[in-house]
Amino acid sequence: MALSERNLSTLRYGDANIVYSVRVNPARHERIAIHVHPDGAVEVEAPEDASEEAIRKAVMKRARWVVQHVTDARKRFEHVLPRQYVSGEQALYLGRRYMLKVVQVPKAERSIKLKRGLLIVASDSIDRSALRARIRAWYRLRARDYFAGRIEAISKALPWVQEPPPFRLLDMKRQWGSCATAGSVTLNPFLVKAPREAIDYVITHELCHLREHNHSPEFFRLLTRSMPGWEAIKSRLDHSAEIILND
Repeated sequence: MALSERNLSTLRYGDANIVYSVRVNPARHERIAIHVHPDGAVEVEAPEDASEEAIRKAVMKRARWVVQHVTDARKRFEHVLPRQYVSGEQALYLGRRYMLKVVQVPKAERSIKLKRGLLIVASDSIDRSALRARIRAWYRLRARDYFAGRIEAISKALPWVQEPPPFRLLDMKRQWGSCATAGSVTLNPFLVKAPREAIDYVITHELCHLREHNHSPEFFRLLTRSMPGWEAIKSRLDHSAEIILND
């Protein structure tokens, strides 16, 4: 029996009960892939004709690996406190750490700028929700411009990319990016907080999907040829996810 687009099931292994979602990928023909996202969410990517039993067996086969990675992800988030958007908090941009400085000013004098290790937010309202909205908007603007430049530069280095694909920004808690079969790329605006090499990795990963719309061995060979050493970069990015995605 073919699966619908987003089924939820539970992996029971020892004392662990882990919910996982199933995403049907028409471009995938054989192997069932299992992904543990930076926040600990588990997603199974399956061929269109995969049965529930085949997926269950694939998950159970890698149960120990899934539980370990989910446990590690949850531990990284345990001690992350919600942002308060007050002076003295840490702010990230392109992998650098800045100290947030909030200054109350008349509405006409509002601004956000980086200066000497500070992210200075001059705002008429210092309410948490208002500051959060303004800083999020600033990150999106910076992400749009920076990502556009890197997509263009990286596209030129990849022979199968004829021209830079269109892209959009989408707030995501589980993914850094995605690539549609039609060729458009989606990127998480929070990624602009990450180091430049991590941003290049995510963009390269998605551009490789323009040629290989799956996570097959050929896809990873292509990614390795395009960006040697990507594994270490991905590991560092995923291990800092709890800070980058904290909002």
